[in-house]
Amino acid sequence: MDFINNVLRFFQDGGSFMYPIALVLVIGLIVTVERWIYLTYAKQSNRRAFNQILPLLKKKDYSSIVKMGQTGGAPVSRMVAAGVIRMSESPRRDDIELAMEEGVLETMPRLEKRTNYLATLANIATLLGLLGTIIGLIAAFTAVANADPTEKATLLSQSISVAMNTTAFGLIAAIPLLLAHALLQTKTTEIIDSLEMAGVKCLNVLAGGGSAKTRTNDAGATVR
Repeated sequence: MDFINNVLRFFQDGGSFMYPIALVLVIGLIVTVERWIYLTYAKQSNRRAFNQILPLLKKKDYSSIVKMGQTGGAPVSRMVAAGVIRMSESPRRDDIELAMEEGVLETMPRLEKRTNYLATLANIATLLGLLGTIIGLIAAFTAVANADPTEKATLLSQSISVAMNTTAFGLIAAIPLLLAHALLQTKTTEIIDSLEMAGVKCLNVLAGGGSAKTRTNDAGATVR
């Protein structure tokens, strides 16, 4: 209970700039939770889809892979399906690889969406804290100028203490947002790396499939 009271007192002493900083922190936490859930789901769905696609590639069941790419939500299924479709038009390894790389590039904006906002929000929280402190100090020195000389030192120290609360809260908001930004970037990079690795494994199976053009006529017809 004492901790809650101290937090409330600290928040109230900081002045009006504590509210926009709190709003920035809440928005940042919402973005963090949403991105973490999305990236976790993407990672799990990619793993499940890859485990289904690899046996289909070995069986040369290309039409089922294209269907997965059309109906499934996993990025890896869309990437491999793009490679299979291109293989029906050109069996060259380079052409298939380019088609799969396009699938990775299409997926990256979805994975990186809104993550960069966290760094911006952290900077905003820090700047709002500094701005609140400066405005608080200006108000404090103005009040001290008209105060009784015997009370100036006490009044000034109290006013500075209150003004510094805003900077402290700005940093309290900025630090976890920067940490969340770093964690989400790392998670996104891991997913992209796993996509590229899965693409290479699938490409090796596709390129080793012999006369791929005749085997993928059904898959190509399905898409067209």
